[in-house]
Amino acid sequence: MENKKEMTAFISSVGADEGQPLHVSGNSISEKAGKSNDLETSSMTELYDTVYPSKPPLIDGLLYTGTYLFVGAPKLGKSFLMAQLAYHISTGIPLWNYTVRKGTVLYLALEDDYRRLQERLYRMFGTDSTDNLFFSVSADSLGNGLDAQLQRFMQEHADTSLIIIDTLQKVREVGGDSYSYANDYEIITRLKQFADRYGICILLVHHTRKQTADDKFDMISGTTGLLGAADGAFLLQKEKRTSNAATLEVSGRDQQDQKLYLKRNTETLLWELERTETELWKEPTDPLLEKIAQLFSSGSNEWAGTPTELCSILQLDIQPNALTRKLNINAGRLLNEYKIFYENSRSRSERKVKLSRLEQA
Repeated sequence: MENKKEMTAFISSVGADEGQPLHVSGNSISEKAGKSNDLETSSMTELYDTVYPSKPPLIDGLLYTGTYLFVGAPKLGKSFLMAQLAYHISTGIPLWNYTVRKGTVLYLALEDDYRRLQERLYRMFGTDSTDNLFFSVSADSLGNGLDAQLQRFMQEHADTSLIIIDTLQKVREVGGDSYSYANDYEIITRLKQFADRYGICILLVHHTRKQTADDKFDMISGTTGLLGAADGAFLLQKEKRTSNAATLEVSGRDQQDQKLYLKRNTETLLWELERTETELWKEPTDPLLEKIAQLFSSGSNEWAGTPTELCSILQLDIQPNALTRKLNINAGRLLNEYKIFYENSRSRSERKVKLSRLEQA
């Protein structure tokens, strides 16, 4: 039995050439809040019958939307790697062997000044500049103006995909129980809520403690509340401080754990990828999505009809309601991998499905 609620998705321009997010008008978990303090719930059926927002990674297989810690010992080269990430995302130029999606970047270089930034960027990238990369060397702290500053920047630059805060310590509130688990968790949660609201990535540069640990991510300075609230973390390490070689370990909710072996170019100070320890896992192809992609092989850019009609055209032996639920769940993958936008709407008489192929940039 089909759900009676109307679920409609539409594309909202975010300034990127591809991978625009799905937005939902209708009922979703976050939109069903009443005026009382009642517990918000959603049934399994409602979950399946809703198309939730989806955004592609900023860097395929490496950097996703959400809030991430980027940690390492002081003076290890974290800020240079942050500048490298910022430059590649702001230009859309591939980083190492990873595909990059172009977007505006805000880099809060709070331990630097503009002269030092100028010299560093020139050494790294020469005279090649970009209008999509913005810097600031001063900012308010969380709870004391930073929230509003970031919000104004987002309003002025709606295509922003990455904000780098270098370092986290520079925007922490002064005083109080600064290093309790609750305080650490609350700080990251506030930034994560901001990142999730705008569908962006926030990278928080932070330091490691001197003590070693069996789990290297336990070396993150502060309590486990930082990593517990974050979507993941990057850990940059050197075996010898004077060495140009380093490892970058990655762990996150939306990606597999991996280890990258990097080497720093002594002339440009750019980090270069030598090898990866973990082969990037790729999700197996989905027969349903493959069949939908074949609908557009003849050159058409749009298909619209009922779920029953779509089942017939694709020669599927499943119920129409099951088909729409599969598409609801896989709408993000259909958009990101196949560049096909899926809409699901319902009139008084019947449910309609619309598939549109996005123009390639």
